[in-house]
Amino acid sequence: MNSIDLVVFFLYIGGIALFGGSFFKRNKTPESYTVGNKDIPGWVVTMSIFATFVSSISYLALPGNAFQSNWNALVFSLSLPIATLIAVKYFVPLYRKINSPSAYTFMEQRFGAWARLYVSLCYLLTQLMRVGTILYLLALTLNAIIGWDIATIILFTGIIVAVYSMLGGITAVLWTDAIQGILLIVGALGCIIYMLFSMPEGPSQIFTIGSAYDKFSLGSFKLDFTEPTFWVVLIYGVFINLQNYGIDQNYVQRYMVLKSDKEAQRSALIGGLIYLPISVLFLFIGTALFGYYHSAETLPLELQDIAKADRVFPFFIVNELPPGLTGLMIASIFAAGMSTISTSFNSSATVFLTDYYNRYINKNASNKQHMRVLYFSSAIIGLIGVGIGIAMIDVKSALDAWWKLSSIFSGGMLGLFLLAMFSKFKYVKGAIIGMIAGILVILWMTFAGRIFGPDTIGASFHTYLTIVFGTMAIFLVGFLASYIMKPKAKY
Repeated sequence: MNSIDLVVFFLYIGGIALFGGSFFKRNKTPESYTVGNKDIPGWVVTMSIFATFVSSISYLALPGNAFQSNWNALVFSLSLPIATLIAVKYFVPLYRKINSPSAYTFMEQRFGAWARLYVSLCYLLTQLMRVGTILYLLALTLNAIIGWDIATIILFTGIIVAVYSMLGGITAVLWTDAIQGILLIVGALGCIIYMLFSMPEGPSQIFTIGSAYDKFSLGSFKLDFTEPTFWVVLIYGVFINLQNYGIDQNYVQRYMVLKSDKEAQRSALIGGLIYLPISVLFLFIGTALFGYYHSAETLPLELQDIAKADRVFPFFIVNELPPGLTGLMIASIFAAGMSTISTSFNSSATVFLTDYYNRYINKNASNKQHMRVLYFSSAIIGLIGVGIGIAMIDVKSALDAWWKLSSIFSGGMLGLFLLAMFSKFKYVKGAIIGMIAGILVILWMTFAGRIFGPDTIGASFHTYLTIVFGTMAIFLVGFLASYIMKPKAKY
């Protein structure tokens, strides 16, 4: 990595930090810190929703996946229109009507304080793991590209993002997300254009090679639920994306910053749909890399192992791109991680203030006390996230296990929200029974095969379907339990 690339990279980092911190004076109240001053343009919120969805993981994983196999991952993106339309029609108006900074106020209104505590605690735990995981994977990638120490990168990234997200509040997060989202797209387009016109036989050679090796396939269309077929990935994508756009505080908070319901619905819809064509770009990068390195004459032996496909894109960035464009691409990868982390910092602090501090610790706190809590909780979340990221360097197995457990809890969150949304019953015991049943289904599908063997009932389904069956179990069992135990308890 030469001096030009370093200049481009550090100009970007410094510029983003200064720009985000410049919103400090606009955050004088907890409302402005958490939901803004209703003066943020709709396009900024739209790009922020898109940037929140894209992390440095997907920025590298999608090209690696396409390089290794085919475009089966695109089916996940094809589910976005279904999930976003449901979220836009049902969830966005609901949150706007409740008018709370926290997505989890609704759960208390439907099922009581226990439901709010359960989903908010699950959210905070999953966000901590999310921050730590992204910091670690981002550092791992940059270590492979530029050779910097992994722990140093984690600490450096965590501090930079924490400072500007703390100082600037949601306004800084939204504006920096929008800039980072644009940079992501520009970086991907620049990389594709370079590869297209670097092929010996011209741009068409990539399509020729890709077609010959079936690289544009969307996967099998068989009704086989033990493999990641087209249908399995599509169903999985609907549930995961509904969880993202329907109940995730990261997104719900963005629905609240705009002036009208129509603006919020438009931003949610477009922000979700943007990812579909951008995921095509990411996958095409992987196919183009396969065509570019088809002869494998310039690819090191250690990267010719197909299991190491995720490392090919970073290798290409460092060794093939011209000076300046390499720095832009590294900044793009950094941007993907920073936008996701800054969102988690702000949304987690908002949940702590709204669902815990205001609810149980100090119901009559002043604005100044609220701001101190927001700053303090953001700092603590940042420190824990950095600590988790650094711990993953040596204790990956334990943290991987906890990451799976946090995924189990998030599956329970979606089912409980759907039950609250679409069930007419307000019987608390029915909701608790449904939640327990769903979590047991998720636990069984996750661990039964390892404990009792792969032929165990439920163990043969592909892991993508775990959240699907778990969510359906919570909704159906919760609905039936409420109906049978207290059929007249309606609101």
